[in-house]
Amino acid sequence: MVRGWYTGASGMQAQQNRLDAISNNLANVDTTAYKKDVAVSKSFASLLLRRMNDDGVVVNSLGSYDVAPVIGKLGIGVETNELFTIFEQGSFKETGSITDMALGGEGFFAVQTAQGERYTRNGNFMIGKEGLLMTKDGYPVMGENGYINLKDTTFSVSAEGIIYNKDTMEEIDRIKLVRFDNERYLQKMGQSLYQATDISGDAWIAEGDFRPDVVQNYLESSNVNVVNEMVQMIEVNRAYEANQKVISAEDSMMQTLWQRVALKA
Repeated sequence: MVRGWYTGASGMQAQQNRLDAISNNLANVDTTAYKKDVAVSKSFASLLLRRMNDDGVVVNSLGSYDVAPVIGKLGIGVETNELFTIFEQGSFKETGSITDMALGGEGFFAVQTAQGERYTRNGNFMIGKEGLLMTKDGYPVMGENGYINLKDTTFSVSAEGIIYNKDTMEEIDRIKLVRFDNERYLQKMGQSLYQATDISGDAWIAEGDFRPDVVQNYLESSNVNVVNEMVQMIEVNRAYEANQKVISAEDSMMQTLWQRVALKA
């Protein structure tokens, strides 16, 4: 019976983690290029129950074999295995701002922060006081030749990410777009930024078919589907309540057992 408490409690904890992920997704439904998270759970190994006082070994002229009665399997709980980020493409929305850019396909912009180079899909950029192309949080966007200086320049961006002076058609720089060997293992850092990990591997410059298209004057929306998230929230609430009832039932049985044992004593 005590095991049932832990089984139910582990289920409640797993559902709480799912609810936290869903709540965070709904809170960021309007965040540019936000990628939704999914809490992935796994069960602990199940126990195979057999009758303890019957070995079930039958011996005859053909040899011996085991027919110990199997009662069944007993689950012993569940745990949250990982918070999985789904990098599905979000839809594009037109803004009309020349500093706004969206990526069509897999890949990331590279930006420079105080902690080093970080990566983002959020192309809601601006031109800072020093004329540098920057994120809204003040991080310089990296070109393949360093910082991108666009002071007093009317510019256009090609699908390959090449920035041109619109008046002279002179090439200014090419936006640094990167990929990873295992993008699903990137770590979210807040402010729409991602950090490379040992499992994701280091960033490498995207070229050829591996390079996403840059779409100027557009931003990428989040890939959160509000209806799906609300449906999952209802499922989580029902699963949480079911685990609560398991613990309540186990507690009632334990209380009855203690009362009967106490009365006999």
